[in-house]
Amino acid sequence: MTQTLTIDSRLGCSTISFRSWPLPGALAEIKAQGFGETDLGSLPGVCDHVPVPLPADRVDELAGQILDSGVTVRLINADVADMDDPDLDAAEMERLLRTLVELAQAVGTSTIMLPCGRQGTEPRTELSRDIATVARSLTAAADFVNAAGLNLLVEAPHSRRLCATVERSEMLYEALGDSPVGAVLDFSHVVASGDHEVDAVRRLDGRIGHVHLRDAVLGDINLSIGRGKVNFPAAIDALTSSGYQGHYSLELETHDIEDADRPTEAGRAGRYITSLLQR
Repeated sequence: MTQTLTIDSRLGCSTISFRSWPLPGALAEIKAQGFGETDLGSLPGVCDHVPVPLPADRVDELAGQILDSGVTVRLINADVADMDDPDLDAAEMERLLRTLVELAQAVGTSTIMLPCGRQGTEPRTELSRDIATVARSLTAAADFVNAAGLNLLVEAPHSRRLCATVERSEMLYEALGDSPVGAVLDFSHVVASGDHEVDAVRRLDGRIGHVHLRDAVLGDINLSIGRGKVNFPAAIDALTSSGYQGHYSLELETHDIEDADRPTEAGRAGRYITSLLQR
């Protein structure tokens, strides 16, 4: 008898993978495929499982749905504002994040993730100036989030935002200096921007706090795992060799399968990545 491979406890599945489902349904599908944890999508125009802005009177409702699901939340993946907006000050950042922090505390997650600028890779003014603005915005966010006992991560590189490449991401992390903002590394964005997985791990070593998994080719991040050019064995081996002990999440915002096939595809991808994590 063939034994089904149990999904590794370090591997979750983002609710973005089931973005057309209501949140309770998405969490039920994630659990049914054997995943014990998730990242919550809070991304306007992409996944509104956690609305932006999040009304205060919906925090308890959402927290109840999440806790009832039995799925642990690894982080809240949120896009609350254009992080390269020079008019975005600390008071506004606190206002935008307050209810997300309350939700994070209610569901027992320690981490909020923010983007590295607005949609689009062209600078608003000048590259280094815009990156400095993003760093200031993230530092203000980190001050508020850390004071609440939580951690802040930024997804950089992101092939569709200001810090699209590993080089630009290095500029951001240099601008952040000692600010306690970690990196979310998504290999689909690395490959889609023309960079290389192992090199990205090497250059961002010490900052990586979480990893997203999806396949890609140059210019296209919306492919199911195994249908693109991401070298997942090499990427995961590089992370393991670097001493990375954090978690991974499938973020299957794919355009190459029908919605009806998403549960099966998530399970298949989860077992494949598990086989690499447990080699």
